[in-house]
Amino acid sequence: MTLFQQLENASKEAVKSIFSIELDNVEITLTRKDQNGDFTIMVFPMLRHIKGNPAAIGQQIGEYLIENTDLVTDIEVIKGFLNITVAATAFLKDFNRILSDANYGVKNQDTTQPGVMVEYSSPNTNKPLHLGHVRNNLLGFSVANIIEATGRTVNKTQIINDRGIHICKSMLAWEQYGDGETPESTGLKGDKLVGNYYVKFDQEYKKEIATLIAQGKTEEEAKKEAPSILAAQEMLQKWEQGDAEVVALWEKMNSWVYDGFETTYRNLGVNFDSLYYESNTYLLGKDVVQEGLDKGVFEKDPDGSVWIDLTEDGLDRKIVLRSDGTAVYMTQDIGTAIQRVKDHNINSMVYTVGNEQDYHFKVLFLILKKLGFDWAENLYHLSYGMVELPSGKMKSREGTVVDADELMEEMTSTAKTIAQEQGKLEGLSEDEKERLYNMIGLGALKYFMLKVDPKKNMMFDPAESVDFQGNTGPFIQYTHARIQSILKKTGFDSNKLMTATNLELTDKDTAVIMSLQQYPTMIQTAADKYSPALIANYVYELVKEFNSFYQNVPKIVEENNADLKQFRLLLCYKTAAVVKSACHLMGIEVPEQM
Repeated sequence: MTLFQQLENASKEAVKSIFSIELDNVEITLTRKDQNGDFTIMVFPMLRHIKGNPAAIGQQIGEYLIENTDLVTDIEVIKGFLNITVAATAFLKDFNRILSDANYGVKNQDTTQPGVMVEYSSPNTNKPLHLGHVRNNLLGFSVANIIEATGRTVNKTQIINDRGIHICKSMLAWEQYGDGETPESTGLKGDKLVGNYYVKFDQEYKKEIATLIAQGKTEEEAKKEAPSILAAQEMLQKWEQGDAEVVALWEKMNSWVYDGFETTYRNLGVNFDSLYYESNTYLLGKDVVQEGLDKGVFEKDPDGSVWIDLTEDGLDRKIVLRSDGTAVYMTQDIGTAIQRVKDHNINSMVYTVGNEQDYHFKVLFLILKKLGFDWAENLYHLSYGMVELPSGKMKSREGTVVDADELMEEMTSTAKTIAQEQGKLEGLSEDEKERLYNMIGLGALKYFMLKVDPKKNMMFDPAESVDFQGNTGPFIQYTHARIQSILKKTGFDSNKLMTATNLELTDKDTAVIMSLQQYPTMIQTAADKYSPALIANYVYELVKEFNSFYQNVPKIVEENNADLKQFRLLLCYKTAAVVKSACHLMGIEVPEQM
């Protein structure tokens, strides 16, 4: 039983003994830093059951805890808040509990229960991944890790947008201007090569529009009648009809892109358990439309198109099938969701998609509920805001997009420069140094991205993110490396668990223990709120507490009391373990030396 649970149970027992009332729960929080005590028992909520002055009630409960338990040594009552100081022996016992759990904070997988599917990335196969994809991937991957840490099985997936007019634009431009170029012949990653031809198409298309306007066409007419767009539309029709030549080109160019994506994912440190392709899913959902019509969920207009009227739910009418019988994106998403539940043992899904799609997912989830799928109650849109750089917003088709690969290379290069200036890299081989630079650079990138609430727009400042001071990844990584250095210098043995229970602890000792105590709850809260930012800011507060402890207690290596020295080394050891665990949830590696 955790110390927190012991305090809650003791508080319930106190209320029952003093007031003959059984409470279902007692609210306990950490005591404010400007007040005395370790934990605060909230008396105000008890007034629903206990009549009287809150300060007097708090005083009675506090005195009971001192007299009848070995948990509390002192109290302070401020109005309806009972601040309690916990006995060192209670802290030490709880710390031993934390120490004995090798995977502290992380629950074992319960494979008997339905799992969760987390979708992220979901790129188009006509261009490389960019800065926005980086935030998407890091959020989705981290949320998947956090949910998995609560004991649920997780399937990480993406739906690859591998068909449509945008894909045909790249294909057409390569046919016209590529002269047989391949990733091998150019030395370019496949996604970069294909992306170049998407940009090329747009450049030529704009020239054609300008020519047509000069000939007297309106801009709208020119956009529709430009030869390039007509050719791309014809190519799409051929693809849908299964034209062998077009399909072969589509398969070849997509394979180039997939190879490029795989390199980017590997370098970014994310992966997937299953893949869905729009070319396989774009016809899904059409059969569901007929079922919805039979149930009265959908309605057919005179022109044959099928709609759902959501005005009574505060939304609007939404088309689910065109008059010519073709599906829209909503139809595909309905069908894909149903297919995923058939394919996997899951009963909930998380969609990591930008906030410009907020309305789409409100409609999708509501339609699935109206169709009668009970798992539709467990769908969540992990909506996130735009990423900007200090130089301004990213642009799209003009080829000035912030490339994910180049961003990672820049982060590693910046980390190398700073690490060489500040780090202690003696004894590391050149390969080990390069691995360290990469670890610091990616750690900086990931932490900076994840510490911001997903729903907020964010400004990503590469230089600020690699700072070795402040709320940054390198600061947290450096703290882990510092702890490893302490343990190495002292010849620490992790198998020697603490046995002493009568040590005199400082406030700095107990502050670190209390930070460690919060870890399991923080994981569950982050999973419930789908927010890696909670883990990021938790681990930052933990390393701040550790650094304060390290600077303010006697130097551990010089400690004369053997039991106290061993306790503090174990405190260092477990802090490092939790830092490493929390960083793992964010996809961040931590070094042994920096």
